[in-house]
Amino acid sequence: MIRTNNLRIAAEIPLVSPAELAREIPLSDRAAETVAESRHQITNILQGKDKRLLAIVGPCSIHDPEAALEFAERLKVLSDQYKDRLCIVMRVYFEKPRTTLGWRGLLVDPGIDGSYDISRGLRIARRLLVQINDLGLPAGSEVLDPIIPQYIAELISWASVGARTTESQTHREMASGLSMPVGFKNATDGDVQIAINAIVSAANPHSFVGIDRQGNTIVLRTTGNSDCHLILRGGKHGANFDRLHVREAAQKMVEAKLHPAIIIDCSHGNSEKKPERQALVLKDILAQREEQDSPIVGFMIESNLNEGCQNPNPGGEGLRYGVSITDPCIGWDATAELLHEAYERTKICL
Repeated sequence: MIRTNNLRIAAEIPLVSPAELAREIPLSDRAAETVAESRHQITNILQGKDKRLLAIVGPCSIHDPEAALEFAERLKVLSDQYKDRLCIVMRVYFEKPRTTLGWRGLLVDPGIDGSYDISRGLRIARRLLVQINDLGLPAGSEVLDPIIPQYIAELISWASVGARTTESQTHREMASGLSMPVGFKNATDGDVQIAINAIVSAANPHSFVGIDRQGNTIVLRTTGNSDCHLILRGGKHGANFDRLHVREAAQKMVEAKLHPAIIIDCSHGNSEKKPERQALVLKDILAQREEQDSPIVGFMIESNLNEGCQNPNPGGEGLRYGVSITDPCIGWDATAELLHEAYERTKICL
């Protein structure tokens, strides 16, 4: 018989089930409390019941768990200090979508060496999320691979769907069943309508194929996610954080019968990937927030312990501590200054 299956599969490697990984690295009571409470707070912010500003802050991507935990410990101090005006969530991104090729994130290639030890990546990611939540600091992450949420979603308080995947039916279906609020980014060309369509889709029930906690293939039937919202991140044609773009996006959401809750990504197309420009974007956002009925509910900042970025050397050899290996970030001192400014300016909106 002529072989017609798996002609391009080089290997089939067994993977730990979500249930097995959860037993190995359990969700602590403290972490569960952090996740449940922060999800509730974020939902209230999105719905306008909580007038605080949502601040999603952290590295472009996680590659060093030790540096990530140090960042979390520092951010927790500011989270406590500013909690009456800001709801701070740490950006903890483990997967990186690629236009062509490149390092795909700690979860997929934790060794930064092309070995793709996903089992190890899952363990590192889950353990780090438990540690961060044990601090009392909520974590936000991008959902990319549709299987991965079964392993770590119970530790995530806020999720995003990236510009490259917002139009994907798979990701809209996945978002409809996730237990946390989900933000959809506008497309890489700046198209906002694609993200609004995604929000409408994800708010409705879906049925799709996935896995359960034991790793069995199942059909998942969802109820729909009413906590989806829009993220403006700019595009190849320019930024879209200004008043005109924000108001136009809000109007499109209203026309789609959606509550106009918008988060502004201070990085990516809005900063032209120049980390120092994130401060200018944030200042504009804060000025808009001072206006009545602003649809802006939060912002995202890409920051790390140290500013800039570096090439992801094979095996992580010679990497500078606390410096991004993907997009360039602002450093800790600049991060603390921006959060302080956001805190001082947000008092007008309370």
